[in-house]
This record gives sequence, structure tokens and C-alpha cells, in this order.
Amino acid sequence: MAAHPGVCCLRSNITEWDEETLRRTYATLTDLEAVFRSLESELGPRPVYRRKPERAEGHLFISVIACRLVQTIRKQLRRHGLRHSWNTLRKILEGQQRVTAAFRQTDGRALHARKAAMPGGEQNEIHAAPGIDPQPGGTQKYTA
Repeated sequence: MAAHPGVCCLRSNITEWDEETLRRTYATLTDLEAVFRSLESELGPRPVYRRKPERAEGHLFISVIACRLVQTIRKQLRRHGLRHSWNTLRKILEGQQRVTAAFRQTDGRALHARKAAMPGGEQNEIHAAPGIDPQPGGTQKYTA
């Protein structure tokens, strides 16, 4: 370790792969694990106490679909030169939120207006790459 700082040694029982294939597969695995950790914290699917096999399968199915969706989003962004990790994308986009404002009308009822905040900087770049509406959901108004 002292002789080779920053060097990573990968060991595998798959002898027919070349170095690049092994490195790329390891990088993909590391990336997928990071996405799963992120989704676990956001979706809260752990701990898993499933007594019926079909419930455990359902849990796994949702996790795999969520992971696949993340990979699809990142693949679309890579086509436009954006190569951020999932955690970086989340940090960039977390500043944009939907805001609800409440106003009291003259008749005493409350008017609620809900709208996404305007994205800025890197958020605009992320929305524009795959052609996503930067203000999803439009403006919603309702009275109560």
C-alpha cells in the first residue's frame, strides 16, 4: 500500500475477461451499489421483514425498477455529455422544489397556488438534455 498509493487491485475468477472489461464491470457494480444505497435511504425499503415470498419478490421488483429508471436517466444525460453520478444529480436537483402559497380571499376562502421553483444553472442543463419540462406539474390552483 505504501509503495503504490492510489492503486486498486482487482481479483477475479473470470480468466477470459481482459483488464478493461474487468475494470468497467467493477466500476458499473460500484455505481449500482451507490444508486441502491441512495434509493434505500430515499424510499426506505429497509429493513426487509417479508414472510411471504411474493412480498419479497415485489420488494425486489420495485428496487430493480427504480434502479433501472436511474440508469435510463443517466444514459440519456450521458448522450448530452452529462456524466454525473446519481448522488451528484440528486444534489444538483434537490434545490428545485414545488412551492405552495396560500392567500386569503375577500370571501374568507383560502386560495392555494402550487408551482415548481424556477431551475437555475446546472439544473437547467440537466432538464434540457433529455427535453424534460423544467417546471413539471405546471401551476395548480385550488380553493379551500
